[in-house]
Amino acid sequence: MSLLKAFLAKLKGFKNWFVKASLIKKLIIVTIVIGIGWFSITRILSTRSQQPQYQTAQAEKGTLITSVSASGTISQGSQVSITTQATGIVKEVYVSDGDTVTAGQKIAEITLDTASKQKQAAAWASYLSAKNSLESAKTSIYTLQSALFAANQKFINDAVARELPADDPTYIQQNADWLAAEAKYKNQQSVIEQSQASLNSAWLSYTQTSSTITAPMAGTVTGLTLTTGSSVGSQTSSSTSNGTGSSNQNVGTIHAIQNMLQATVNLTEIDVVKVKPGQKVTLTLDAFPDKTFTGKVATVNTNGSVSSGVTTYPTTITFDSALDSIYPNMAVNATIITNIKDNAILVPSGAIQTVNNQSIVRVMKNDQVISVPVEIGDSNDTQTEIVSGIDEGDTVITGGTTTQNNTTPQGTTSPFGGSFGSRGAGGGQIFIQRR
Repeated sequence: MSLLKAFLAKLKGFKNWFVKASLIKKLIIVTIVIGIGWFSITRILSTRSQQPQYQTAQAEKGTLITSVSASGTISQGSQVSITTQATGIVKEVYVSDGDTVTAGQKIAEITLDTASKQKQAAAWASYLSAKNSLESAKTSIYTLQSALFAANQKFINDAVARELPADDPTYIQQNADWLAAEAKYKNQQSVIEQSQASLNSAWLSYTQTSSTITAPMAGTVTGLTLTTGSSVGSQTSSSTSNGTGSSNQNVGTIHAIQNMLQATVNLTEIDVVKVKPGQKVTLTLDAFPDKTFTGKVATVNTNGSVSSGVTTYPTTITFDSALDSIYPNMAVNATIITNIKDNAILVPSGAIQTVNNQSIVRVMKNDQVISVPVEIGDSNDTQTEIVSGIDEGDTVITGGTTTQNNTTPQGTTSPFGGSFGSRGAGGGQIFIQRR
């Protein structure tokens, strides 16, 4: 009996040991599974985190607006002063405050004093002299034109007709006579232009000393200081120097009617070929930072002007509307809309790359990046038109690739202690050359 009890006790002990061994075995298996799972997840996350990350956008169909920007000044403000250099007594006033006038319309008539009569006579004499100079210049050009034609015909009918070589003395002389005559004719054309400018200046000087005061532009008369019998002169009217030794007397103001406010901006050689009269414009002024005005291109001076070796092309812009407090010479910034294209395939300009003089766009298809040659059209600061190569809805790469190693650092802690280094865990770093 005692032997049976001893056997049973040993059997019970063995069972307990077997149970404990099973538990230890299960614990080891679970631990191994957890370790393998942690290792696998770490590798997957590490691989994913080091995959190139792209900035993308979709090619879309829309409206492309292209424009050029330029700066300049207000050339004709919303109001101008009515001025005169004449002095004397007001004989008659033809308008009142609030009246609408046209350019050149009579404002008032003055009985000139002796000093003004002398100024007027001198201004008239200058005008007649300038007029005679212009007529003389025009007469001379006919003679020079005849000489140019004669020299040309002599050269064509003699040296050229006889097929003389270019180094023949007769050929050289007749060709030189023709070129000299042509140069004199072109020079005389410049003389005529200068004479015309002098005549215009003389006429303006005469009108300023005239007994008749006229409106400098169309608009509404305000602040008129003239009354019948009142004096006009530097002692009785506000005046400003005109830089020629005379003073302009301000006797009133004309507020411009709508569409009369103008600005002049300077275009570059690259931009001027894109601008044409009639194009719409948005304008901002430093004096009114919270307002945006609209207008249109009136004229483009394609002759240009050169300053310090830089060529610019003055362009006149007419405002659609105006404020009373916009004055000449205020700074203005203009954005001229040069083209509006509807239903264009558009991508961000950053997506366009140039390889061997060929424009390409990198496109994401089936998780693969493919470089596609494209034909580009117009562009603005942010978007570029794609004429051919990709379609609406294509996913394009807009920026360079990057790698991210923040999700799984190189020293990831294992559940078993220690860490998976760049070698032990197969980590390492990926270096990508930016394009």
